[in-house]
Amino acid sequence: MLFNSYLFILFFLPLCVTVYFLLHYIGRQRAAKVWLLGMSLWFYGYFNPSYVLIICGSILFNFGVSKLLLAQKAAGAEKAGRAVMIFGVAANVALLFYFKYFDFFLENINALFHADFAMRNIVLPLGISFFTFQQISYVVDSYRGETEGNTLLDYAVFVSFFPQLVAGPIVLHSELIPQLRDPKRHKAQAQYLARGLYLFAAGLFKKVIVADTLGNLVSLGFGGVEILTSIDVLLVIVCYALQLYYDFSGYSDMATGIASMFHIDLPMNFDSPYQAKSILEFWDRWHMTLTRFLRQYIYFPLGGSRRGRIRTYINIMIVFLVSGFWHGANWTFVVWGLLHGIAEVITRRFRNTWSRIPAFLQWFLTFGFVSCAFLIFRAESLSQAYIMFRKLATLESLSITPTMLEGLTLPEIAHIEKLIGIEGMLGGRYGIHLWAFLGIVMYATLRMKNVQKKEFVCNGKTLLQTVGMLAWTIVSLSGISTFLYFNF
Repeated sequence: MLFNSYLFILFFLPLCVTVYFLLHYIGRQRAAKVWLLGMSLWFYGYFNPSYVLIICGSILFNFGVSKLLLAQKAAGAEKAGRAVMIFGVAANVALLFYFKYFDFFLENINALFHADFAMRNIVLPLGISFFTFQQISYVVDSYRGETEGNTLLDYAVFVSFFPQLVAGPIVLHSELIPQLRDPKRHKAQAQYLARGLYLFAAGLFKKVIVADTLGNLVSLGFGGVEILTSIDVLLVIVCYALQLYYDFSGYSDMATGIASMFHIDLPMNFDSPYQAKSILEFWDRWHMTLTRFLRQYIYFPLGGSRRGRIRTYINIMIVFLVSGFWHGANWTFVVWGLLHGIAEVITRRFRNTWSRIPAFLQWFLTFGFVSCAFLIFRAESLSQAYIMFRKLATLESLSITPTMLEGLTLPEIAHIEKLIGIEGMLGGRYGIHLWAFLGIVMYATLRMKNVQKKEFVCNGKTLLQTVGMLAWTIVSLSGISTFLYFNF
């Protein structure tokens, strides 16, 4: 099920929240958790019921492993516990490998050894990358003895909680389970509900009005790479970087808002990353819960920065290669991760030199690198990315393709122009829509405060903002699109 659908907004979400708090109101706390679990599994399996079997099997397996780890910890069997932990992590990685990378592996084996293994064409279950990492963290924390007292129901709700199930944030058990148990959060409170609705509306606006509009131009660009001009390529690079951010941060805002309606606080996943002035700062602001996971469960166990400069750089490269490969089964993701790892190492090595560069140039170089790297991330192949970079570098043409000029026209604005008799004049002839839309989006990206960091005040102003964003987005849902990170 999609957040940006009429079924979810007008039926599923109101029903889920209402019954959840009614069950708490009559003192049925366990029933409220069971209800939340059931609705989360319905949400997850809406498009493909077989997904439910996969996630339920994964939940039961990992909870069993965690109980065994706690027993080994209590018995002081350190070596046995470590073996169980390694087995549990390996089993999760194997599940992820089978669904996400098996065909990729066979394809490369065929190419390398001229073999003829048949592709399985395995359907990737939604969110498997996210809930697998979440469960790996739980297995490791169980090995450390940090999950004592959690029931199977607690654990199942923690893994399947539908706001963050499909595309994050990647939540730790210590963040979610105590909130589910807190009696103060079992009574419906207007402040939580109002803030949740505001964040949901803001995220929906980011997705439907901003990201999907940018996506129109990006799809035009990648659908006709051969006919793009140099300026077209530059536009595609900038628009995709913005599309990906507004799509994913919009999802994260919606997830945080929905969780707030259940009086659950989720960790922030984006903190205005395109305002960063270095790659180090960018990764402190972009997909923050993934960065946290990689730091706590890969970088630190590898030794972090405690074993000298060279080992630190090696650890950084390992982490970014894992990050790239985690995003998808394509060499484009591996190269993307490799480039970010190299940039991170260089920035750390020459940190003092970088700090002496003017602030605007720091931002420009950082944004330029991140955006160009995202072109590789988005490309269907490395050869397609190479063609686009070659067109950009050679400056074959400084004109803009007419279809690209119209790529950022909002249907609502086009309809108004038609009514007043100037249809196509501003957008197609002068590109007013293009430059105005990009200008507004860039200003919001670089100058406006992150919506989750704003102090929320429940008053008439926020009510009007919420109603306005919801009204505009709901009437614009005719062309429903999935979130980009559903692919990863």
